[in-house]
Amino acid sequence: MNSNSAIPALTSRKVAVGRRQIFLSEIGQGYPLLMLHGGGAGASGLSNYSRNIAALSQQFRVLVVDMPGYGQSTKGVDRNDPFGDLAKTMLGLFDALQIESAHVVGNSLGGACALRMALDAPARVSALVLMGPGGINTTRSLPTPGLNLLLDYYNGEGPTLEKITRFIRDYLVYDGSQVSDAMIEERYRASIDPEVVAAPPLRRPPGLKAALRMDFTRDARLAQCRVPTLVLWGADDKVNRPSGGPALCKRMPHCDLYLFSKTGHWVQWERAEEFNAVTAAFLACRTPV
Repeated sequence: MNSNSAIPALTSRKVAVGRRQIFLSEIGQGYPLLMLHGGGAGASGLSNYSRNIAALSQQFRVLVVDMPGYGQSTKGVDRNDPFGDLAKTMLGLFDALQIESAHVVGNSLGGACALRMALDAPARVSALVLMGPGGINTTRSLPTPGLNLLLDYYNGEGPTLEKITRFIRDYLVYDGSQVSDAMIEERYRASIDPEVVAAPPLRRPPGLKAALRMDFTRDARLAQCRVPTLVLWGADDKVNRPSGGPALCKRMPHCDLYLFSKTGHWVQWERAEEFNAVTAAFLACRTPV
């Protein structure tokens, strides 16, 4: 195993899940907590949760992955059912690690994956924390300008530093001045990996059937999902509309909602201390004895 220099106790390795290799970083003891990153260009698990891993590892066995299509994991995602493909792979990771159940935290695309895991295998997800999750009301309204930028990143002239800078500074966070040039450069370099360019992991659904499958508000199982769920949403999210929070609360029987003022799509980074505190408290109360 290789240690991550930013968090000395963190170890990383690749785990075989079917025909895929999933890059996994791990730290901490106790009940397992899987953390799933967002789907923006150049995203990865460690960069997405750089301000959260150490804090949450004080209470949990934190598992941070690069989802299929991203970072150091195998590229390629099923366009006809991306959320289902990602969820199946993460449940397969549980099998590979001999984990019966775990808490799951998901941001954006990772939130969609986490929610699909809870719908497909509710006994294996003990609690959910979703930050601005994808797949909420996506067929009931037009995409936001931020989501359009994300989905079109690989179109036209292809990926550019200007494109990713605009997305991150103007749409991902509330205050773009807080994002360093180095962070943007790192994301850009990851986004132009030839394997990613050849098969971008997040694209527009190829047809109506796929689009409907990606809208959780059209999935009848949502109303039957009894997994305790905490939804965290930035009130100024320009990627996924904050109205998705009340929509989930209306449909899910055990769903709490926390809106963060003057916060964009990246709650766990923009409001890290509060995110860490509320997430740890919510999950601690729902950890099996």
